[in-house]
Amino acid sequence: MSAFIVDSNFFIQSHRITYPLDVATTFWEKVKKLFEDGKVISIDKVKDEIFKNDDELKMWIKVNLSNECFKPTDTQEVLNKYKEVVNWASSKSDHYVQNAINEFLEFENADAWLIAYAFAIDENCKIVTQEKSEPNRKSKIKIPDVCNDFNIQYKNIIEMFRELGERF
Repeated sequence: MSAFIVDSNFFIQSHRITYPLDVATTFWEKVKKLFEDGKVISIDKVKDEIFKNDDELKMWIKVNLSNECFKPTDTQEVLNKYKEVVNWASSKSDHYVQNAINEFLEFENADAWLIAYAFAIDENCKIVTQEKSEPNRKSKIKIPDVCNDFNIQYKNIIEMFRELGERF
């Protein structure tokens, strides 16, 4: 079975926009179950991004998801792939403005780490992000555009639920 690796915006946009914790309780129950069953995972850098805010989402994650749900990015395999992602971004200076490259490669930004993790673990994994491909954009590096260059699959939240055959 392929792994679904969720981006920060899976949590943040769901909580703030589409599926508020106090309204869409069945969505969050389903998310918890998918993590418990190992169908969905994330990485430590995503958790770090979320935990920068002291809000309901941070509390929900603390109460409902174990540390094992957020995989470490400090393994040799991930670090090796991260170097490849860094080299990729650096080679794109003829397309992206330098600020976009710097933001993408910022150590605390989960995006490059998410791609490195997916690239390192399994050719069948899929990144779950609400970002959309914008290959002509120069001011921001979007996860789907990097995925396309590294041949990593990506899905949005609803596509993930459909592929898993899940309903809430």
